[in-house]
Amino acid sequence: MSEAVPPERLLELMARSDDIVVAAPLTPQTQGLVGREAIAAMKRTAVLVNVGRGPVVDETALVEALEQGRIRGAALDVFETEPLPPGHPFWRLPNLLLSPHCADHVPGWVDEAMRVFLRQLERFRRGEPLLSVVDKAAGY
Repeated sequence: MSEAVPPERLLELMARSDDIVVAAPLTPQTQGLVGREAIAAMKRTAVLVNVGRGPVVDETALVEALEQGRIRGAALDVFETEPLPPGHPFWRLPNLLLSPHCADHVPGWVDEAMRVFLRQLERFRRGEPLLSVVDKAAGY
């Protein structure tokens, strides 16, 4: 079951979840959203996955929780600093899966990205509004 809750219910959701997937954009409201208190609320058996933006999760608090075995593990595709610097504590944690900001690279992703681009190009040529335009002023 998946569930989305307002920020004021985040700790409640963290405390009862087995797997937490963070896919939030980076905005002033989401920076540090999954902080020390939220990570501390997680079950010992829980896993945190971040495929959104690195600074949404407090890396220092996550390292401490993983080192101390307060959570089962984590999987990160994004980091506060990319690429992840040599010597970062993440590199030595056995209960952490790392990927280099490529979680969307699934079979067929390049072909699908090309199809989307070509559809958008045709819309542009016809003077039609583009679909799925990103509002960069919103932070994502």
